[in-house]
Amino acid sequence: MSRMSAFNSPLLLGFDHFERVLDRVAKSQGEGYPPYNIEQIGENGLRITLAVAGFSMDDLAVGLEDNQLIIRGRQSEDDPDRIFLHRGIAARQFQRAFVLAEGIEVQSATLDNGLLHIDLYRPRPEPRVKTIPISGASPSSDRAGPRTIDVADEDVRNVRSRPRTGQ
Repeated sequence: MSRMSAFNSPLLLGFDHFERVLDRVAKSQGEGYPPYNIEQIGENGLRITLAVAGFSMDDLAVGLEDNQLIIRGRQSEDDPDRIFLHRGIAARQFQRAFVLAEGIEVQSATLDNGLLHIDLYRPRPEPRVKTIPISGASPSSDRAGPRTIDVADEDVRNVRSRPRTGQ
């Protein structure tokens, strides 16, 4: 079964990149660990908060790969002297990826009381207006360009400009 794309219109040129991004996002939504929140802070700010109880700063890595924010967590080996009677705090490794829009910048990442906060900022884009000059076709090209009228063509022009009768 073929998948219908929202970007297959001939009016949407150059949007194949967005289709690949949407496919990547759909594949990365499989796992729900660790839980996270996304909140808006200010007019142009976002904060991603991940619950990473039991992870230290040395166990976490935050990076950008292309336009993806990737957070990885891997706890160091357990102390062999510790014996758990019950282990309810998850200690498994994880990787969580967020696809960022063009222009979004990562400002900071802080770990506070088992919560990893990543602050993002979207600068307000400057409006871009560009005028494209229109040039005429060169006389040596095969395209139809401006035509010169010869004296012999004068009769043809007069015939075309006469009003039509009998219709």
